[in-house]
Amino acid sequence: VAPLIAGIAVAAAAYAGRYSIRAWQAFKARPPTARVRRFYEGGFQPSMTRREAALILGVRESTPAEKIKEAHRRVMVANHPDAGGSHYLASKINEAKDMMLRRNKGGSGSAF
Repeated sequence: VAPLIAGIAVAAAAYAGRYSIRAWQAFKARPPTARVRRFYEGGFQPSMTRREAALILGVRESTPAEKIKEAHRRVMVANHPDAGGSHYLASKINEAKDMMLRRNKGGSGSAF
């Protein structure tokens, strides 16, 4: 009985190894995916909050001013009206920057 159990164990190990090698080869052969940073997908609130502003700019609420300015520039380049973006989105992005830099002292700064 012992040689039979040993044979079954060796066969099981061989099948597991074969499956593992094929899975690894399939994993390595898959096309590389670019890590695209996702931005805020919309649905704006009537009055912007710091949380919404941080989501729009893709930063945390406690981000330093220099990083906020870099994030604003990056998002604005992607959505600028001169490059095919909308004026509404540009105004919301600017409002988000102002909110994060604590320049907005109440009310909506959006022109729309």
